[in-house]
Amino acid sequence: MANFKGHALPGSFFLIVGLWWSVKYPLMYFRQKGKRSQLTHYHQRLEIIEAAIRTLFSVVGILAEQFVPDGPHLHLYHENQWVKLMNWQHSTMYLFFAVSGIMDMLTYLITHVPLGLDRLVMAVATFTEGFLFYYHVHNRPPLDQHIHSLLLCAVFGGAFSIFLEVILRDNIVLQLFRTSLVILQGTWFWQIGFVLFPPSGEPEWDQKDDANIMFVTMCFCWHYLAALCIVAISYSLVYWFYTFAPSRLTKVCVAAVSFIKKNEASLHLCLSMKTDQRLSKFQNRMWPHGGIQDMNPAENTAFGNISPFFSQEYRYFLIRK
Repeated sequence: MANFKGHALPGSFFLIVGLWWSVKYPLMYFRQKGKRSQLTHYHQRLEIIEAAIRTLFSVVGILAEQFVPDGPHLHLYHENQWVKLMNWQHSTMYLFFAVSGIMDMLTYLITHVPLGLDRLVMAVATFTEGFLFYYHVHNRPPLDQHIHSLLLCAVFGGAFSIFLEVILRDNIVLQLFRTSLVILQGTWFWQIGFVLFPPSGEPEWDQKDDANIMFVTMCFCWHYLAALCIVAISYSLVYWFYTFAPSRLTKVCVAAVSFIKKNEASLHLCLSMKTDQRLSKFQNRMWPHGGIQDMNPAENTAFGNISPFFSQEYRYFLIRK
C-alpha cells in the first residue's frame, strides 16, 4: 500500500517481533548458561506460539495488501494489463515470511525436520524482501529511492546474519545482531511513512532536496543507535533478573522461615489456648446446666463413644476457623 498505513503496518510487525526477541534471546542465553533444562518443554511450546503469531502477522499483511479498497483483490492480470504490482510485491514478501513461520512450527512439531532448516528459510525470506525492494523503487524521486535503499542495509544485513545462524545456531551475538536489525526495520518503516506520506496534513518533504537526503541518511544511523540501546537495555534487565532478583528472593524466604521457626512454639501455644477457649464456649452453649457430667447414663455413654472423634475433629475445625 503506497500510503502511511501501508508502511506503519509492517513497521509495527517488525517492532513487535524485534522487541520480543530482545527479551527472549537473553532469557534463553542465561537459562542455557545456568543449565536449567527443566524449561525445555515450555521453551519449545513458546517457540511454536511465536511462529504461529508471526505467520498470523504475514497473513494479515497479505489480506491488507490485497483487499484494501484500491487493492488488486487477487487479480494479477486484467484487461491486458497488470493489476497493482506494488501490492503484489508486498504480498510476496509477506508470503515468504508466512512460509518461514510455518517452517519454524514444523521444526518444533516434527522431529524429522533437519536442524537449521528454519533459519535457512528465514534467511531466504529476508533476502527475498531485500531483493524485491531493490527493484521496487525504480523511476521514483531521489528521496524516495534513497530512503528505501537505506532499508536494504538492514534487510540484507539481517539475511546474512540469519544465514550464519544455520551454521552457528544459538549464538547470542548473532541473535542480538539480528534483533537489532529487525527493530531497525520496524522503526525505519515508520520513518518512511512519515517522510513520504506525512499524516495529519503536514507539509510534504521536498523529494529532490539534497539536504533532505543527507538528513535521512544521518537519521538512519540514529535509528540504529536507538535499536542497539533497546537491545542493550533488555539484555541488562534480563541479566539483573537472573543474577540479583533470585538472591534477594532467597534472602527474603530464608528470613521468613527463620522467623516462623523462632516463633513456632509461641504460635502453637496461642492457637491451643484459643482453641480451648472456643471449645469451652461451645460446651457451655450445648450443656448450659452443668455440662457433660449432668447427662443421663444413655447420653453419657453415647457422647463417650464419639468424644475422642469430637475433641480431635472439632479442635481442628476451631483452628481453621
